[in-house]
Amino acid sequence: MPKKENVIEKPLFDYEELIYDILQRNKHIWIKKATGLGITEFFLRYMAWLCLRNDHYQNSQMCIVTGPNIEIAIKLIKRMKALFENKLNIVFSDKETVFELNKCRIEAYPSNHLDSYRALDNPKFILLDESDFFRKNEQEDVRHVSERYIAKSNPYIVMVSTPNAPGGLFEKIENEPEETSLYKRIKLDYTYGLDKIYSVEDIEIAKTSPSFEREYNLKYLGLIGNVFHEKDIQKAIELGKTYDPNDLSNKDFASSSMGLDCGFGSSAFGIVITRYNNEKEKVQILYADEFERPDFDEMLTKLANLIFEYNPTKIYVDGANPAFIKSLKIQLGDKGIEQREYERFVEYSKKYRKPIDEYMRVIPVHFSKEHKNMLAHCKLLLEKEYVEINPRFDKLVTSLRTAVEKGEGDLDKESTSYDDIFDGYRLALKYYEIKTLK
Repeated sequence: MPKKENVIEKPLFDYEELIYDILQRNKHIWIKKATGLGITEFFLRYMAWLCLRNDHYQNSQMCIVTGPNIEIAIKLIKRMKALFENKLNIVFSDKETVFELNKCRIEAYPSNHLDSYRALDNPKFILLDESDFFRKNEQEDVRHVSERYIAKSNPYIVMVSTPNAPGGLFEKIENEPEETSLYKRIKLDYTYGLDKIYSVEDIEIAKTSPSFEREYNLKYLGLIGNVFHEKDIQKAIELGKTYDPNDLSNKDFASSSMGLDCGFGSSAFGIVITRYNNEKEKVQILYADEFERPDFDEMLTKLANLIFEYNPTKIYVDGANPAFIKSLKIQLGDKGIEQREYERFVEYSKKYRKPIDEYMRVIPVHFSKEHKNMLAHCKLLLEKEYVEINPRFDKLVTSLRTAVEKGEGDLDKESTSYDDIFDGYRLALKYYEIKTLK
């Protein structure tokens, strides 16, 4: 049996018996689990048992797909080999990512090197370990290749993971209708491991971490980023409890801004609306949301309603979508500076020291030139406690917590959850200059 810290032998827990019973009736299983429950260890042993209980799996394959890290693949195969090497002194001469057991070839593949995984002739068991942490462009590919084998050899397909970011592989499968989903879905939060894997004291300590809800309580929150400090985010949330985003009548609200990250097709459309409270000298979030694969005309209508309701002073739009910007300008009667004249007007404004947005309500912003400054600017505003975020805007909060900076000022959108909302947030905050805030 497995041993905790190589000393205390652990029994087969009730939730592991539950998984075993389900495996006798279902070959396609999805398990969202808390960290440390030993689910991966259970499946490594189950796979070895399938190979040895009889000879039915001879001349077949078992696959373990890990994240894009060869070291993880090597580690899992090493753990399987250790089941036989440590007590039985059986030594295996296979390479580090391969383990042959009773003529069944067990191989681990990093999720970014799947060429040989695509060409198996008789796979019988597929374990997708921590699959919600595969790169976004790999998640659907791995799922497609795995499910393609169902008609060929009808393998077990087991997806196991602690939840990662919203909108990923696991959340998509979780939201599939029960009657059409391929997978039997199992959720194992930290309560299944209380007084077994964790003590009550362990959990109380874990609750102090901002990652607790994801690691132990099955929430899709993504990994903790490196752009904003958690104490600054918490301060903004605490300040945000003091205002009502629905109250648009207060005389202390001088002006407001809207940020639009236009996304059509594969990306989302992010919208953030803010206002400035003169009395408190704070920027307050009024609206923050994103829309998947929106229709062009539907978004124009949506924005017309939001602009009528919130009446933003300035609207900052990702300049990479000139067609939408032009349509929005026409809809608002804001001709201003046409897109083709934008670059020329930038030089003009520098020469005569006049702000580019002086004559425009809808203002194109080119991320390629301004993204670093915008990231630094919104970071400074948060650190100086100039921003209030009402707790209802949980997507925005998640985007701040998961924002990852790579290099100098470049946002890693692959790692950042709700990155389209975050870009809308960056755009909306362009309206506020730090020198105007005391």
